[in-house]
Amino acid sequence: MDLKKLTLVAVLAVSQAAAAVPAFAEAVNNTPSNTTVVGTVVSAAPEVMPESTDPLPPLQTETPGGVVSPTPTPIPAETVEPTATIAPTATIAPTATIAPTATPLPTATPGVTTDTTTTTDGARAAVSNQLILMMNSNKMYQNGQEYLANQPMAVKNGVSYVSIRAMVERVGVKYVYDYKTKETIVTKGSDVMRFKTDSKVYTVNGVKKTMKGPSYQYKGTFMVPLTSITGALGIPYTVDNVQKRVILTLNNKPKASFTVPTEIYAGEPVNFVTSSSSPNGIAIVNESWGGNKQDIYDQPGYYVVTYSVMDANQQWSDPYSMTITVLKPNTPPVANFTTDKDSYKMGEMITYTDLSNDPDGDEITVTWTNKAEAFFTPGPATIAVQVKDSHGAIRTFEKTVNISDEILYSKEDFNRLFASPGSVFSIDGSMVPTWQQVAYNLSSEPYKLIRSNSPETVYTEGVTYRETSLGKTRFLVHHKNNLNINAKVYVIATNNNLYPTTLTTEYVGFAGPNTFPEATGKMSVERYWKSMLTNEHYKTIVLQPGESVSILTDLNKIAMKPSEIVSLQADLFSDYPIDYNVMLIDAKKDPLTTLPTLPILDRDGVHNRGTYEDSTRIITVSDEVGKAPAKLLLGDNYSDKNLAGVDPMAGTEASNAGNFGVLYKIRFENVAPNSLITFNPRGGNYMGPVMVNNQIVHMPSVGSLSNADMNSVVYRSGEYGGSVEILFTAASGSNLPVNFLITPLPAKK
Repeated sequence: MDLKKLTLVAVLAVSQAAAAVPAFAEAVNNTPSNTTVVGTVVSAAPEVMPESTDPLPPLQTETPGGVVSPTPTPIPAETVEPTATIAPTATIAPTATIAPTATPLPTATPGVTTDTTTTTDGARAAVSNQLILMMNSNKMYQNGQEYLANQPMAVKNGVSYVSIRAMVERVGVKYVYDYKTKETIVTKGSDVMRFKTDSKVYTVNGVKKTMKGPSYQYKGTFMVPLTSITGALGIPYTVDNVQKRVILTLNNKPKASFTVPTEIYAGEPVNFVTSSSSPNGIAIVNESWGGNKQDIYDQPGYYVVTYSVMDANQQWSDPYSMTITVLKPNTPPVANFTTDKDSYKMGEMITYTDLSNDPDGDEITVTWTNKAEAFFTPGPATIAVQVKDSHGAIRTFEKTVNISDEILYSKEDFNRLFASPGSVFSIDGSMVPTWQQVAYNLSSEPYKLIRSNSPETVYTEGVTYRETSLGKTRFLVHHKNNLNINAKVYVIATNNNLYPTTLTTEYVGFAGPNTFPEATGKMSVERYWKSMLTNEHYKTIVLQPGESVSILTDLNKIAMKPSEIVSLQADLFSDYPIDYNVMLIDAKKDPLTTLPTLPILDRDGVHNRGTYEDSTRIITVSDEVGKAPAKLLLGDNYSDKNLAGVDPMAGTEASNAGNFGVLYKIRFENVAPNSLITFNPRGGNYMGPVMVNNQIVHMPSVGSLSNADMNSVVYRSGEYGGSVEILFTAASGSNLPVNFLITPLPAKK
């Protein structure tokens, strides 16, 4: 035989051998494609050029001219030994889709192979938790035992396909066919995978994923890309090009774990909460504890505990181990206090020294019973303190003091002299209208007030206020959601100028959502004062021409449930006019795209809305006050007139009833020594703070002022008197008018 014939025979032999077996690439690590990974043994293998679109490249053959090109797609009709040399067949189109019949498909046929030729020695190696698929063959090996798939592994359009039924049976997961949706459904534990014939898309728990090629039916067998089913089931694999096999690493072991409380103390029961699962959904039938598990640990220290579970296939999980830190037993808190004396006159101040503590340094909650600054009934008085630590341990201490029948101060005189700011005491409210009104000078600052408070209860989506403002702008927003769905309130600022506009947020007080209007209004005023003290809300934004943005976004961070209320007070400044829209809409909707579609809502006929100029009122009292009873009455529309304004949406006049939203800056320039300033409601229930000399004082500190006979302490001057500055704005949900009362203090004894 001459040299040319020998060369041609060698080329044909190489071409046929390459056509019989697909060339695969490594899929789970960075091992180069020209090596073979078999367990821990690495051997040389022919170099191939894998497709970038599929971890398993197509079957390839080398043409006599040296060009590498894909072979025709093989669809084997019967089992082919991987060592056989077979010339590639022509491409065979897949048959029409065949839906499985109602009779369940038989499982893959197991058969113990007695042949031990070197061709299958590597495949027969009984490696635990491995499934070996032979290339271009229907033979599979699991733990040294041979199984036959209903169709061999095949390559179609450069993608390696396997029988999904044979795969899932060997892996040990559930496999059914849904005749309604025409889907093959694979279930692994709580994960559900759905595959459709002739589709490249499958889903995992409803999430769509794309395969490298479409699934198809061939002779009643559902074929899917190997990389897709291994990816869906979370099975890592390696490729052995020398022995022509794909090695899948199965993890069929169940998993075990447990949790314990963050803090465990010696002598206290320990709650071990177990958790176990099987990757294939197999029932857990047994469990085992190891290490040093105790229901109660007597001594502090470190204890190692292990936990394992066994499934119905008699397979145990790997032990789950945890080191438990047991702390020394909790020491209960100490409850204790002293008083400066054991006996007191009626109306005599009692000084308490709280000695309660926790030996472990835990935070404690202290609750007093019958702790009074003074008692006004003779006889024994028992005071108690209860202390609770963070572990729930409670201790209580009581002390009884004796109250004599001698009177030091009456109850009213004691409260006037000693009650702390925010404290409430009773007066004869019917006499207050007869008191003299203090004389004052009134001026204002040019803050434009936008009061969006009608409709207060909103029944339909819409714009509750629309206005344009330049310079200093104050917002008062108070609305209740009655849409029967979750809703949000937005303030949208739009720059309709031809140039950029700077918008500065100065002070913001927001509260809600809440079902109690008085509490919502009270909290919004408190936060408004805090914002003034801290400047925490100060910021600037630049709106470009035509730009709209949502501002004062505290309003819409949390959706309002039906019947909930939001309340906001805010001061802003813009260097050019800004168009503002206040609106209430479905919480799910986008405010900027929804705004153009909204109607402007009508007033409710009860509450107020309007735009009011000069909403900062400056009250200056120059005369000395405090030597005789006097009052400063606000919000009555007589001595303190309502702001007059307009309703821009209706084009009508408006009067700011109660002057809600108005900021009062009150300055008493000369308060006499030993004087008392109190807060007295005149229009009904009231609760809300004022700011006195940059200190926030709640009116009242506990509960509310429900009638005109109630009085709450605002300020008490000392022996030398002086000036006092008070900031006041009416809290939404409360009632006007209100009085600031100035009276002389009784003499101290």
